[in-house]
This record gives sequence, structure tokens and C-alpha cells, in this order.
Amino acid sequence: MLLTALVHGNEACGAIALARLLDSGFSPDRGIVTAIFANVDAFLQMDPAKPWQSRYVDEDMNRLWDPGRLAAPATSVEHRRAKALVPLVDQADILLDLHSMHQRGEPMLLAGPLEKGVSLARAVGRPRLVVRDAGHAAGPRLRDYRQFGDPASPAAALLVECGQHSDPTAADIAWATTWRLLAAVGVIDAPRPEDGIADDDHQTVIEVTEAVTARTERFRFLRPLQGIARVPDRGTLVAIDGYREVRTPYDDCILVMPATRPAPGHTAVRLGRVVA
Repeated sequence: MLLTALVHGNEACGAIALARLLDSGFSPDRGIVTAIFANVDAFLQMDPAKPWQSRYVDEDMNRLWDPGRLAAPATSVEHRRAKALVPLVDQADILLDLHSMHQRGEPMLLAGPLEKGVSLARAVGRPRLVVRDAGHAAGPRLRDYRQFGDPASPAAALLVECGQHSDPTAADIAWATTWRLLAAVGVIDAPRPEDGIADDDHQTVIEVTEAVTARTERFRFLRPLQGIARVPDRGTLVAIDGYREVRTPYDDCILVMPATRPAPGHTAVRLGRVVA
């Protein structure tokens, strides 16, 4: 099992949770658990007044996980670090990648497009929101790497968005989700530590049908959006990208994790609908 934090250097909640896990004297009842603090170089350049600038040094580490790209000579700080991590990632049967969000929003599990990801999210049980999505046009995420994105492989991965970067409860969500997954896959037998988050028999699964990629630097939403937003009517204009209109493709469209200022070629928002 692989636990990863700081894939983005400004997302400290996962690092806090993993440091707490290591300091607790944790030992698995079976299997091997590896904790990785991924982009430490980006984290070390953190300026609290400009947290967005420490997301990465040269490029987004969570868009590099294409085997062909990783086999090529390193071209950046993040590329070099990702190549160094590949032997550990290749051995993983289960991955939990701990993240946080720029804007306020309800925590959510990003389960990928395959049923095995959704099944793992259901076994964990919380957070309440589960997003079934195919990733980004700019490049594959760690949770989509090789065995995790292969429907024929039993290996499965989850990415958890634990809340806003600066929200102190995000580290609590990271801690709770880590223990829930350890128990769900049988790495530990003992009950998880009390995490203060009530169990909920019902999770909401949102299936992303389209990831809207910004084409220009003039991408703008028509109203402020945070985390998850529901638009009741098909054809509603929600954003302008240069001269291109972005409209909802169906009724009860869910806008997932809208970006504040998406750069050209990067995901601006995901469009989805509730399927379970």
C-alpha cells in the first residue's frame, strides 16, 4: 500500500497526516505500507502569502504519470522526482493520494473512471462525495498510473481532496481517510482511531462526462463557484473562454472543482451528473 502526500507542494494536509501516522509508531498487521512525501522541493519554497506559487517548482507533478514520459530523460525537478518514485509506485497494489483544494468545498474521493475505484471508495465509506472521472487533458495523474488505470489489474487507487489548503480540518480528513482505507483493505485488524467523522451509509457518486479544458487565458466563470455546484437547467451558460461559450449539457449538471484561473491547456471545470 502506498500513501502519498505533497504531490503538490502547497497541499500540506496529507503531510501532516502521514507525519502523525509515522510518529504514532504505526505498524501494519499485514502487507507493506510505504509513505511518500513527494514534492518536497516545492513544499520548501512555500510562502504563506503566495501559497499557489509553491504548488510545484517547474511543472505539475500530477500530470506526469505516463510510462513513456517517465522513461524519457528528466526535464524538470518534478520529472526527476517522479522517475525516482517509479520503482515504489510500480510495486503498489493500493494507492491513497492525499490532496487539498484551492477553494472551499466539501471533501471528495476521486475514484477514476473504473468500477474498481468506485468499489474501493465505497469500502472506505467517507468522504460522502465520490467523483468518477477520467483525469486531465494536460496529463495523467498518479492515481491513473499503469496498474491503477488498467481494468484487468486488481490494483486500485483513490485521490482524496480533503478540503481547502488553509482549513485545519483538512488534515483531520486526511488522517481519517488514511485509517479507513487501511482497515477497508485489511492492512490493519484493529479498529481505526476515533476520527470524529460519522459513518454514512449513503455516498453520492458523480460521474464526470466532460472535463472542460481552458483554451485561452480569458477563461472566466459567470458567477463565483466553489467545490461542487449544481446547475438545474440544460444549456445554462456557466463560463466564457475567449469567444467560446461553456454551457451545461444536461439538466441537473454538477460542476466539479472549478479552477480559479485555469491556464490554457489545463482543466477549468469538470461537468458531471449524479449516478448513485
